[in-house]
Amino acid sequence: MTPKVSNRLADTTSPYLQQHADNPVDWWPWCEEALATARRDQKPILLSIGYSACHWCHVMAHESFEDEETASLMNEQFINIKVDREERPDLDKIYQNAHYLLSQRNGGWPLTIFLTAEEQVPFFSGTYFPPESRHGLPGFKELLHSVSGAYHEQGDAIREQNESLKTAMAQLQPGKPADNTQLEPGPGKIAADALKQQFDRQHGGFGNAPKFPHPDNLDFLLNGGHEDEQARSCAYLTLEKMALGGINDQLGGGFCRYSVDSQWMIPHFEKMLYDNGPLLALYADAWNRSGSPIFSNTCHGTANWVINEMQSPRGGYYSSLDADSEGEEGKYYVWGREEIEQALSAAEYEVLALKYGIKGKPNFEGKWHLHVHAASATIADRIDLTEIDVQQLLQQAQNKLLALRNQRTRPGQDDKILTSWNALMIYGMIHAGRILEQTAWVDSGLQALAFIRNELWRDGRLLAAHKDGLSHLNAYLDDHVLLIRALLEALQAQWNRDYLHWAMELADLLLEHFEDQSAGGFFFTADDHERLIQRPKSFTDDAMPSGNGIAARVLGELARLSGEIRYHEACERTLKAAWHSINRAPHAHASLLLALDEYLQPPEMLIIRTPPESTAQWQQASKAAQDSKRSIYLVPADETGLPTPLAAHQPQPNGSAWLCRGHECLPPADSPAALETQLKR
Repeated sequence: MTPKVSNRLADTTSPYLQQHADNPVDWWPWCEEALATARRDQKPILLSIGYSACHWCHVMAHESFEDEETASLMNEQFINIKVDREERPDLDKIYQNAHYLLSQRNGGWPLTIFLTAEEQVPFFSGTYFPPESRHGLPGFKELLHSVSGAYHEQGDAIREQNESLKTAMAQLQPGKPADNTQLEPGPGKIAADALKQQFDRQHGGFGNAPKFPHPDNLDFLLNGGHEDEQARSCAYLTLEKMALGGINDQLGGGFCRYSVDSQWMIPHFEKMLYDNGPLLALYADAWNRSGSPIFSNTCHGTANWVINEMQSPRGGYYSSLDADSEGEEGKYYVWGREEIEQALSAAEYEVLALKYGIKGKPNFEGKWHLHVHAASATIADRIDLTEIDVQQLLQQAQNKLLALRNQRTRPGQDDKILTSWNALMIYGMIHAGRILEQTAWVDSGLQALAFIRNELWRDGRLLAAHKDGLSHLNAYLDDHVLLIRALLEALQAQWNRDYLHWAMELADLLLEHFEDQSAGGFFFTADDHERLIQRPKSFTDDAMPSGNGIAARVLGELARLSGEIRYHEACERTLKAAWHSINRAPHAHASLLLALDEYLQPPEMLIIRTPPESTAQWQQASKAAQDSKRSIYLVPADETGLPTPLAAHQPQPNGSAWLCRGHECLPPADSPAALETQLKR
């Protein structure tokens, strides 16, 4: 048997690239040496972008990249480059945009895109290609021949197309706003109305299958300044239906990427850190507003999954869990009826079967994927038990099934640690931990924050990724702004002047290296980043919240907290730079609309200065102030080196509290009881 020979990807840190290290394809990582080789050999570049938990990436790898004949064609005709879109979101953003312009279709992963050797400008693109022609898609080997032939025989036409593409990509970049741009709240109502029109009133969510959670839209509907109870009801229903559905792991907690049906029943089984952080925070807000136990229970399930399965021993959070195990999507999560019956007592099986519809038809390839079929109260009435008995039997059954599931071959885990995704989860864990008074969740978030400080902050600059002891890659816009937001949340959980100083350092880096000095807003990459065919600047939300939207929000909060006018001015410049884009499609800019709300009507800030012996009483009194639109900073009375807005508030001996909006504050409350009275008013 011929031993496998590793290619260059074996030396990378990306788990996705390492998955392709034994391919017969002569893969390169994205690097200057690969690009220079393409120029020298006058070969086009075959760029393949994906990520480790991507099901169709695995399919194409097995069908084509592991095939000797296909690999031979690729090696002969192309310089082949593999990119992990999670490590290089800059490349992914650029080439997804280019793919849309070339094909007039939305992209996805795997992204298969062919570039010129000289400038790395794409001249043909697609996503997944089968090995042989089917479903209207050309076979991959056939495509390779066609693309290579076109590159060498139609050079003039390709150069002409490239010039048109570069012009079109430049036009995607937002221009300078009009001098008379006035910010006003109108787009918020338009966005809320548009989202309500797209809303699925039976199952929640937006549009038809496949159905994604869209946490930014839910955040806007739940917490936006539109004061629309119907919009909030849309958010509540969606969160409830998702919590009951198969997109939420009913045994182990945590949400999958999306649902393939409109009922949230059958997910695409990959679990991504960047989905679960925002959803955890949202469920905490929903519980805080409504008091519904389904929202708090979901927080517990998600947070426990994060701590048990996604947190490294050193504190940072891993990136994702694969959809597949043993080569089959969902195999780890689904059940046969006999398997369940054998694992449980008769009473446990009866309750669990009614809860999750096991006695009905299988819902996933002859097996059952658990989703809530009946409420516990309904089951109690049906089998003449108390609801407490039903809950106890159900918990016993779930524990047994989870223990049994844990013995299966687990899905692969992408254990790289990304700054931006960690920041999303740090925010979610600390925010939910504060609201639900779960110190273990707050501690988990603070441990991850310490990991980023220790491993990804080097010589006054931030890095984007960590794996196997190596931190590398210049951090992007999202890394900076999401980390600032996480630090501001950490400040509310546990005052630490270092958090504030670090947040301000990061904000200063934003203004120095990322801001568009002529038009406002922020580029995705720093001014000293690798030169690529485009320097993206985007205002819309996609799988991640808009970096510009988060930037505007955190700069506004930092301005209120620190008194630094330059942060406020940068927030305003960002909103004005995005104004044309916001008005063109308000519902695609949820993060910026939340920033706009806070700019037009600054949220309340509660500042408490207290000596250590009074801290517990003030903390108890401040619970009545917990609201997603109000920040709470509990600052030691003897803290020094504070920025002016905080230092100006000098407490009484037993502590004082100030409730402020913008630069205006109510008279101080000089006791916890007085604060509670003030909050009730």
